[in-house]
Amino acid sequence: MSQTLKAVRGTRDLLPPETALWNRIEATARAVFARYNFGEIRTPIFEDTLLFARGVGEETDIVSKEMYTWEDRARAASEKPQSLTLRPENTAGVVRAYIEHKLGETGQLQKLYYIGPQFRRERPQKGRYRQFWQIGAEAIGPQSAGSESPLRDAEVLEMLSSLLNELGISGWTLELNSVGSSADRARYNDALRAALEPVASQLCADCQRRAVTNPLRVLDCKVPEDQAIIETLPKIAEYLDEDSKKHFDAVIAALDAAGVPYHLNPRLVRGLDYYTRTTFEFTHGGLGAQNALLGGGRYDGLSEAIGGPKAPGIGFAIGLDRLVLTLQGLETTETIAEKINAYIAPLGETVNPAALKLARELRRAGLSVELGDGSFRLKKSFEAADKVARKIVILGEDEVQSGILTVKDFSTGAQTKVPRAELDRFLQQ
Repeated sequence: MSQTLKAVRGTRDLLPPETALWNRIEATARAVFARYNFGEIRTPIFEDTLLFARGVGEETDIVSKEMYTWEDRARAASEKPQSLTLRPENTAGVVRAYIEHKLGETGQLQKLYYIGPQFRRERPQKGRYRQFWQIGAEAIGPQSAGSESPLRDAEVLEMLSSLLNELGISGWTLELNSVGSSADRARYNDALRAALEPVASQLCADCQRRAVTNPLRVLDCKVPEDQAIIETLPKIAEYLDEDSKKHFDAVIAALDAAGVPYHLNPRLVRGLDYYTRTTFEFTHGGLGAQNALLGGGRYDGLSEAIGGPKAPGIGFAIGLDRLVLTLQGLETTETIAEKINAYIAPLGETVNPAALKLARELRRAGLSVELGDGSFRLKKSFEAADKVARKIVILGEDEVQSGILTVKDFSTGAQTKVPRAELDRFLQQ
């Protein structure tokens, strides 16, 4: 017997009716982003490995342990094979596109969003997959376009609060912090490294390694046993210069004016090396211990790190898989599979051509329609229709001749004779 093939570990198929919820989330995001003048960008699923090594950071878990990387075959014997990587995140790719297409030369702030899959070789668990989906956005441009302004940070955060509210997600918390400039971070890393030296041996294996290579990442540790030691470590607010403090205070003032609630979290650092100044996460209790819905922050030096011009920016990524889990867990979530307008049930195979014609006309009028078959018994047609449609249209020889159709509404149980000329409007009710 041949082996049954299944989806690769850490991946899965998304099927109806669940995909209806995915589509609703994506459509809502697109509508919200459009109101804030964000346009869509679509970058390749794989990039040169060097982009992530430079942009994300070689000592991050993503680059050091989680990327799917391979050597592409050289086109000629004299060429060196190119190292390629499935994108583990999308910000670096967007900034690469910004540089490659010289978008900075327009002098305008570039407000770009994306929706698509990312890939990391993590341990699969609830809401976390090796192929996972993100909705993200970046606001990047020359300083003259206001890209470095704290108002830009506040606008992005206000947009995200609006998006979550419009999706019907209540009870979210905005966690907010500043990790300062690159110089602030360097001073803070030195202080952390010194503070960690005498206690590192008491931490988990990952944090013991991070204490040497990337001390800031220790603050992102989720191991419960490590938290008591982490609480004793210096706070980054103590190492911010005046410009960084002023920038963060201005972000907070704008959020206060807009009425966006937040919680200051001095331990919030995010996991990627390119972040500067404002960092944030939106969390929700419905996800358990790993409660982050989305996160992001400012990355004022990323463009230069990958060979581009100075282009301050701020962005975020929403874990779409986790957002779906949250919505599915909320009592207020709309029905995932919204029923279609009508199911057409032909009575006898001779009526099938007329049923197809009617379905074509209704669909052209903008209605969603499922077409049955004249070989079905009426009971089977009713059972099939009740699962997918709000109404069933019964089409027999009499209905074809008279132009008066029999329609049953499943929600009320009412059965009505409807003239063909009025059927479109009746089915839309």
